[in-house]
Amino acid sequence: MASFVAALRSGDWLTRERVRIVALALRAASLLGVIFLVATSDGLNDRLGRPLGTDFSNVYAAGTYVREGKAAAPFDPAKQFLREQEIFGAATQFYGWHYPPFFLGVAAFLAAMPYALALLVWQGATLGLYLWMMRGVAPASRGHLPLLLAFAFPAVFINLGHGHNGFLTAALFGGALLLLDRRPIVAGILFGLIAYKPQFGVLIPFALGASGRWRAFAASGATVLVMAGATTLLFGSDIWNAFFASSEFTRRVVLEQGDTGWHKIQSVFSWARMWGAPVAQAYVAQALVTIAAICAVTAIWRSRAAFAHKAAALLFGTLIATPYSLDYDLMLLAPAIAFMAAHGLAHGFAAWEKTLLAALGIVPLIARSVAEIALVPLAVPAMLAALIFLMVRARNTAESHSVLQPAP
Repeated sequence: MASFVAALRSGDWLTRERVRIVALALRAASLLGVIFLVATSDGLNDRLGRPLGTDFSNVYAAGTYVREGKAAAPFDPAKQFLREQEIFGAATQFYGWHYPPFFLGVAAFLAAMPYALALLVWQGATLGLYLWMMRGVAPASRGHLPLLLAFAFPAVFINLGHGHNGFLTAALFGGALLLLDRRPIVAGILFGLIAYKPQFGVLIPFALGASGRWRAFAASGATVLVMAGATTLLFGSDIWNAFFASSEFTRRVVLEQGDTGWHKIQSVFSWARMWGAPVAQAYVAQALVTIAAICAVTAIWRSRAAFAHKAAALLFGTLIATPYSLDYDLMLLAPAIAFMAAHGLAHGFAAWEKTLLAALGIVPLIARSVAEIALVPLAVPAMLAALIFLMVRARNTAESHSVLQPAP
């Protein structure tokens, strides 16, 4: 037992060859899964009657409305469902439109193509952006292994299966962090673009403000204002009334009642609801954890911690801070793991760090199943452990720096 604990502590069990073999197996399984989904479909719906790329169907359906000059229609659940039935058949299930108006332009662009082509373009383009970002985080000296690991990350297959936007979110977040010191204005613009999923932008101002990165802060805010202004000019001010009205449906039906399935939502809120907590208590639990995440990320970004650790802390904190984060949103773990791994390879890993990174890497593969069976959204305790680990690293860095300072 002692030797087992020692191996976990040192991480010596996580050899390059073992990592490569597991990554190859996961990549092969993902590719086979995608091939099976496509091969057993009719080109529009899979063998179970669901649209290929399931959740992408709501983006495509919304885009068709925009192209007809009915930009507010996707925010009406009944109209959105009707359009999905018109495209995918009367038996299709409902896939709601929960995005702000910013995303309508992307939806309209994609809806100009046949559905299968639109899905291919969307997934291919955003996957490419994600892999490009991950290549920037990973050390080039490691050959093709970083890209293999990036592609084999389990959340990649979840996103491919759902036709979701996790690749884009990860690319924007990771790209902004990569460029933050060299190109702060561009980084700020990328941070601002994350407003298409506003629940993931909560901690960004705290991190930028705590570290005094005011140019990026300003660029981020300006980007959101420009997007809001352009959206209003294109679709009219009533589009915002439609959006805010629809957010009531999202909050009540999707989140609080768990119609999406609480086991799919990796948050403290869903954890509390799975355990039978009333809605109010679940919100209190989530609020406490959100405040703790804000405090932790602010402290780390104000500290002398390595930038790689600050970046990872922001990514972990972002996922922890929102009540609405599904398992495909765990794509944000990929750049967080990559930042920490790159730093560890360059400067050495701390005790338990390799094992922690391995656990984080496997979480998306089993998070939904564990939550469904054991009522524990496994990503939440894993990310909390990672954030605590980074806080301890930041504190130790500050103490080491203090010891090295000459006495007055």
